[in-house]
Amino acid sequence: MAQGDNDALAYVLGHPDSSAPQIAAALNRPRPTINQVLARLVAAGRLERIGAGRATVYRATAVAPTPTTVEPDHPIVWSERARALQASLDRPLASRTPVTYQREFVDAYRPNETSLVPDALAGELFEIGRLPGRLPAGTYARRVLEPLLIDLSWHSSRLEGNNKSLLDTRELFQRGSQPGDDSDAVMLLNHKAAILYIVEEAPKYGMLPYVIRNIQSVLMDGLLKSDELGSTRSKIVDIHGSVYLPTQVPQLIEEMLESILEKARAIGNPVECAFFLWVNLAYLQPFADGNKRTSRLSANLPLMFANCAPLSFIDVTQTVYADAMLGIYEERDVALAVELFEWTYRRSIERYRVMVASMGAPDPVRTRYREQIADAVRRVVRDRHSLRDVLRDLSAPADEVAAIAAVIEAELKNLAIYNCARFQLPMAVTEHWLSEGRPTG
Repeated sequence: MAQGDNDALAYVLGHPDSSAPQIAAALNRPRPTINQVLARLVAAGRLERIGAGRATVYRATAVAPTPTTVEPDHPIVWSERARALQASLDRPLASRTPVTYQREFVDAYRPNETSLVPDALAGELFEIGRLPGRLPAGTYARRVLEPLLIDLSWHSSRLEGNNKSLLDTRELFQRGSQPGDDSDAVMLLNHKAAILYIVEEAPKYGMLPYVIRNIQSVLMDGLLKSDELGSTRSKIVDIHGSVYLPTQVPQLIEEMLESILEKARAIGNPVECAFFLWVNLAYLQPFADGNKRTSRLSANLPLMFANCAPLSFIDVTQTVYADAMLGIYEERDVALAVELFEWTYRRSIERYRVMVASMGAPDPVRTRYREQIADAVRRVVRDRHSLRDVLRDLSAPADEVAAIAAVIEAELKNLAIYNCARFQLPMAVTEHWLSEGRPTG
């Protein structure tokens, strides 16, 4: 049975009487594709269709088998070099030579002279992925922030074995943190908080070590001891299923983290920089835990600063991701990682390009006065200042004050708990303000 059929059957087994739109949303698949999958499962006797029209729901039959959890072959067409690397990594552990961290992987790298991604490919991905025009850093990411929070959080968490569905993630983000949340919920909520930090705070500082440390600390909040949040590790980490043993020398970890970030800041092409950060942070393993997820989110920093499409690791399986990392860990060979990166970044580019196109051209007033608009919304909703006082305090040319005020009023009118994150407003605060009737007096 195809993986898409497996996924749909697994979802219906766990969520009886689901409709096609619910299943499509949970699996992040187009509705026509899901319709075909459901038709096949019904024809095979594994699902039964109940009702008609919009009231149609699906339920597993009594004989429906539990779907296999084995991942399918990935749709990437690997090059000969990548297949050779994969064959080497498929050897039994006992036949692979144990290795440790080799600093030459970073030391030999010369920004803008040597490269990990072929120059032509990095140039192509930059050209098709960037937002045209001279806009403030992070404009692209902020324009697609709501779907980005879901996409990157869910896909990154799935690579860590998270069991929440896409629909579960949407519902979780709408309700926010609650007492009794399990570790899967905490992981997803931490991803959301870390992405917001990257979009709102990181552009003020750039690719500095304490920015990366903060990303890890937010990602692992509540999952690690407090003294392991943002601190480089002083204990051994083990890479499951690998003969790679990361360096255990704290001074070397500190030095190489500094070196990686220094070289990243010097790389001209943001796509090459994203790849460099992704593989080198994962290879160094600078933290007690959360290294891979930190590397994935950190890879978005140079893309965001250059107003390129975010990288969400869409549809990447755990097996393929692990192979790409093992190629770096054990052989310092980027063949699998480059081809995986290209495949998933092209998917991200296409996804967010369609979203941006559907939004139309950016409003120049919103772009120029983004910070003031966000501050004004926070003052009204969170601090309960009157809209009149907030508008009076605007600092802008007289001929633009009216346009800025109109944007602020429109944002307050359309504010909801599902879009308040872009103003750094907690959902509980927003919900309380909404329940009082959107007061602005």
